[in-house]
Amino acid sequence: MPGMSRLPARRRWLLAQAGLLTFVNDALAQKRERRIVSIGGALTETVYALGAQAELVGVDTTSLYPDAATQLPSVGYARTLSAEGVLSLRPTLILASQDAGPPAVMRQLEAARIPLAVLDAEHRMEGVLARTLKVAELCGRLEAGRQLVGQQQQAWARTMAAVEKRRNAGGKSPRVLFVLSHSMAQVRVAGRETAADAMITYAGGINALGQVEGYKPLTPEAAIAAAPDIILVTDQGLQAAGGVDGLLKAPGLALTPAGRQRRVVSQDALLLLGFGPRLPEALAGLVTALHGATS
Repeated sequence: MPGMSRLPARRRWLLAQAGLLTFVNDALAQKRERRIVSIGGALTETVYALGAQAELVGVDTTSLYPDAATQLPSVGYARTLSAEGVLSLRPTLILASQDAGPPAVMRQLEAARIPLAVLDAEHRMEGVLARTLKVAELCGRLEAGRQLVGQQQQAWARTMAAVEKRRNAGGKSPRVLFVLSHSMAQVRVAGRETAADAMITYAGGINALGQVEGYKPLTPEAAIAAAPDIILVTDQGLQAAGGVDGLLKAPGLALTPAGRQRRVVSQDALLLLGFGPRLPEALAGLVTALHGATS
């Protein structure tokens, strides 16, 4: 410190002790255990991809990847949380998707004065990259976040180049109908402004229900009017339906071009719709599946 040698010895000693105390407090703060509760499968994936999984103390039921995440304490389904369940894990940081709720519980968590970050990718690759960096910052792993973003950008560029190559080859863009069928008692189809719509478009397809917004109940009339070349479902939905035969029993699907030719493509739900760190991988698989199904 400039001029410190001219201070009285007692004062110099006190200042030195104060500086030492500040150093010790800073060191303790840096070593303080970070306890993260992650609400949202894509967010949990991101924490693992950043190498911060040792700080996870709880996740929601949509956190299915990697398998190790399913072994962590669960706070329940993201949309039906309880404040008590989350706070019982003594988190120092809560990461939540925009779907997390209900709103009253989110307000309770905010009132608890625990850092709460609500993060969304908005069904865009740019959103995935921005969210990755934000999670990295919150977890104290910004350099790892930058490296992960660089890897994602390279993988994304390769996949989009493959999509562009198919377009330049003059191939037909397939009409794709996404069917959400985790319970055959309530089958819905995806219009625009949905994760499924974004993935179909990125993959060089046409959302066969793009004239409506959001998810709508499947009706025979809607299925026939959509006239899809391909029916896209999640692996979990296809299993719940009892395979392709069971799926085609849903209203109107068997009467579509896709149904008549049994052109059904499936992908893991979190991979396909999660918009997480594996988005480039998900898109690459979808591009191959959609265009291969119509070739």
